Amino acid sequence: MVNELKSSEVDVCALTDLNENAGTAALIDERQIALFYVKKTEQVYALSNYDPFSEVNVLSRGIIGSIGDELVVASPIYKQHFNLETGQCLEDESVCINAYPVKIINGRVVVGTNS
Repeated sequence: MVNELKSSEVDVCALTDLNENAGTAALIDERQIALFYVKKTEQVYALSNYDPFSEVNVLSRGIIGSIGDELVVASPIYKQHFNLETGQCLEDESVCINAYPVKIINGRVVVGTNS
């Protein structure tokens, strides 16, 4: 398994460690990352856990949903929506949080750290 990872990738957890259709916080290289496992698409998304509007690490506690065709997480504090793929805030185009690439390797969640 270790040989399959690039130096910019981190094995975070088993896919079965994540709750379906909910967020989970992880600490990667001293950064809080919010992981979201969307069961319907069988995909895991990773965003910064930091909510720039409330200035606290809470996005992993947000609610997953969709607006139009976009999968989003709603901040639990002020309810701004962030695109799960890009980190773009839907209510304020000037705000975008870090989004990280994720892949599943042998049932493990691997997050790219170059963002």
